[in-house]
Amino acid sequence: MLCNSMAAAALATAYVIALVLHLNPTLSLHPARLAPLIATVGLFYVIHLTVICYVLLVLRQLLAREVFSPAWLSVGVLLWLSAMAAAAGATLMWRNLGTFALVLDLATATALERSAYVLAATSILCLVLALLRRRAPRARGLWASLLAILVVSSVAALLALRGRGTPPLLEARPIDAAFDMARNERSPRVTVLAIDAGSLDLITGATAEGRLPNFGRILDAGAVRHLATLHPTSAEAVWAAVATGKLPQKNGVRSAAIYRLAGGGGSVQLLPDYCFAHGLERFGFLVEEAHTSATFRTRTLWSILSTNGFSVGVVGWPLTQPAPAVRGYLVSDTYHRVALTASGIDAPSAIYPPELQLEALAAMESATTGAPQVVMASLGGAGGSGADPRQETPARTDRVYDRIAQAMARGRPAQVTLTRYQGLDPIGHYFLRYAVPSEFGDVTDEERRRLGPVLERHYGVIDEAIGRAMASLGPDDLLVVVSGYGMEPLGIGKRLIERVIGDPDISGTHEAAPDGFLLAYGASVARGRQQARASVVDVAPTILYFLGLPIGRDMDGYARTDLFRRSFTEERPITFIPTYDR
Repeated sequence: MLCNSMAAAALATAYVIALVLHLNPTLSLHPARLAPLIATVGLFYVIHLTVICYVLLVLRQLLAREVFSPAWLSVGVLLWLSAMAAAAGATLMWRNLGTFALVLDLATATALERSAYVLAATSILCLVLALLRRRAPRARGLWASLLAILVVSSVAALLALRGRGTPPLLEARPIDAAFDMARNERSPRVTVLAIDAGSLDLITGATAEGRLPNFGRILDAGAVRHLATLHPTSAEAVWAAVATGKLPQKNGVRSAAIYRLAGGGGSVQLLPDYCFAHGLERFGFLVEEAHTSATFRTRTLWSILSTNGFSVGVVGWPLTQPAPAVRGYLVSDTYHRVALTASGIDAPSAIYPPELQLEALAAMESATTGAPQVVMASLGGAGGSGADPRQETPARTDRVYDRIAQAMARGRPAQVTLTRYQGLDPIGHYFLRYAVPSEFGDVTDEERRRLGPVLERHYGVIDEAIGRAMASLGPDDLLVVVSGYGMEPLGIGKRLIERVIGDPDISGTHEAAPDGFLLAYGASVARGRQQARASVVDVAPTILYFLGLPIGRDMDGYARTDLFRRSFTEERPITFIPTYDR
């Protein structure tokens, strides 16, 4: 039974590896490149799938009416297990095709769809062979040959459909900014506050009870839209789409990170869903490597604005390390980790222009008053205060960037500012259960009283930032509050898995995140909430439209003119250019 289980697991593992190759078309099929993938991903899956197949055979033995004693390599057993493996592989291909629809290019999506058909046909043929074998059980050589031909052909067909792979760009497109155009001093100002994993339902509930007053002012007097996010959801991919107005297959950011194979030989950006692929990183088969600003294949909003005469201020945005040159200032979301390292002090690549390092450090110190030596283990420790690091560490990080944004705005006022608050995401992973206890059912009254307000307290930090932004708005200015994605309770099945092999305290997830939201406020904004959904790729075109700039026709998003009053849109028609990338 063990030998048959290993053989079936090897076939199923080949199907998973084929799926990984489909999702990452830059991986080469050269044997030297495939060897590390097979040694890491293959080893991980073949062990676990062997256990699953063995358990199935044990159950078969327990339920059998007669003695079940298969050969070392039983054609009958392998036909049934191969049919199951191919059916599971086809299902996995289909599910991942749906999950990554917004991330895959047309050629990859087509190859993945055809591969699902191949595996579905393979499963059916294995079942047909298994039934025919019962009528002529003695022709073992014939059935063994047909099985071998079928499984080898199925794997070969998957690789043929996938192709040899498209070589990666030798050099990512430089995020350059030539500031030849004269500075535009008379334009209205735009303030963007970006929130990870914000929930419009939680905000609406709190404002209805008199809390979060500044959120309430926007809900009452501003425009409200649900914002369709990306699936699979990661902060890096979502905010890259917000910043470029383009989907991942155009902007180059398809995942939360780059995953290097532990044995060398290449990297992957997308890990397949529905098959516990993230366990590869958890158990050390893959090494996570953060994206950098060089990952972008297209211009970002701050680059477009800088080259068109607008001053910008960007604080805490992902994929801005090393910090690109802008007309204004930019502080990367990695600043709090590298600011006090030797490289951060000697060559401050997380901030532009570099001479703002001392000003940013002073703001960082003021945000961590009372903490030992500013660093607090790069803002990762609790400082011996007994505070829960699961809430205090991300809250402190947001306080740092909030204070830096205030300091920069005083010293270098910009026409367009973008500040990101990332703390709701990690806090929500652990404290969502206490904010919405009815979704879980196992929260005690004492936990609800003590931990229920944790998430809302962090919304309060953002509410204060909204209040400051409102107080500084001029008659022609615009305030935009964007949550790129929401968070939902972890499913019962995944909760059980986390309790067994993961983190038992996790209660929130955004793997298949619900919508985010967009709130707009200003004299030109049309008040009210509409059912029509906007998208994360609509944010950049809408800001360009508001500032009187044309929209790139190669952008996937649209200018949301429905956010503004008719008197504003009648005087400002939408204009287009082919692209901002040339």
